Amino acid sequence: MKWTGAHYTDKPTVEVRTWIDAPPERVWALVCDIGLMPGMSEELRSVEWLDGATGPAVGARFLGRSKHPAFGEWATTSYVIEYEPGRVFAWAVQDPAEPSAVWRFRLHTGGGGTELSQWMQMGPGRSGLSVAIDRMPEKEQKIVFVRMREFEHNMTVTLEHIKRLAEAR
Repeated sequence: MKWTGAHYTDKPTVEVRTWIDAPPERVWALVCDIGLMPGMSEELRSVEWLDGATGPAVGARFLGRSKHPAFGEWATTSYVIEYEPGRVFAWAVQDPAEPSAVWRFRLHTGGGGTELSQWMQMGPGRSGLSVAIDRMPEKEQKIVFVRMREFEHNMTVTLEHIKRLAEAR
């Protein structure tokens, strides 16, 4: 795990990695199936492609619905901003020019398996966390820290699910 940033304006990031004893094609198929993601997440409730898209491609959009005990329920539209089959799948949440978050899966192959990483950047665009920071600016660093730790935990769980599915086939 690698974590950076202390303030929202720092655009903090977190990255989690795992080694999967499975060929990259198998891992890639799981990473690109956004319909699997709600079953791997404590927050994400549903995901659906928009505009007739059936899978990732640069410019494709999808709607995600989430729920969190402190933030309630919300929906966001994400835009695929990077897509290299077998290697990288990334999306920006809300406005691609000023996203509230950017998420990325990256695969590296070798040694008879696949290294999978999931990375995310908070901000620079406003998000639900911005509202909490606006209400308690003196607690910004703690708010950001706690949320980044939640992301780290959820990403670790997601990668564990993908690893289990890929290695079971």
